[in-house]
Amino acid sequence: MEDSHFYNVDIKWNHLRLGTLSSTELNDSLEVATPPPFPGGMEKIWSPEHLLVASVSSCLMTTFLAIAENSKLEFTNFECKASGKLEKIEGKFVISEIVLKPVITISNEKDREKAERIIHKSESVCLISNSIKSTIILDAQIIVNG
Repeated sequence: MEDSHFYNVDIKWNHLRLGTLSSTELNDSLEVATPPPFPGGMEKIWSPEHLLVASVSSCLMTTFLAIAENSKLEFTNFECKASGKLEKIEGKFVISEIVLKPVITISNEKDREKAERIIHKSESVCLISNSIKSTIILDAQIIVNG
């Protein structure tokens, strides 16, 4: 694997506070808008703030999947709720913290410790988490179902 990669994204303003994200590297486009708390914000449309939180959460998942596969962890489900806190600090709006609440379902109690190690390692090496200033809080839950 090379040491650097580029991810290309285009945005085109549509009208009001709404635009469309696309990439020549992807099949689908995505509407994005100013979120409702801000003037002219639009409800029910992905915002940059949602996308930032989604990037952290999806990076946790994909990193977990890779490490779990390499570690031969047997699991039956992975889900994660994520919440980003937007606040004004020193006169600027920032996503100051992101809380990740992954739930990992395993079939065997003997794998609990391994699953816990893997989810914590996944958070610590997640490239998106490591690329932002927000504090990341991991609140993982391991469920045994088997």
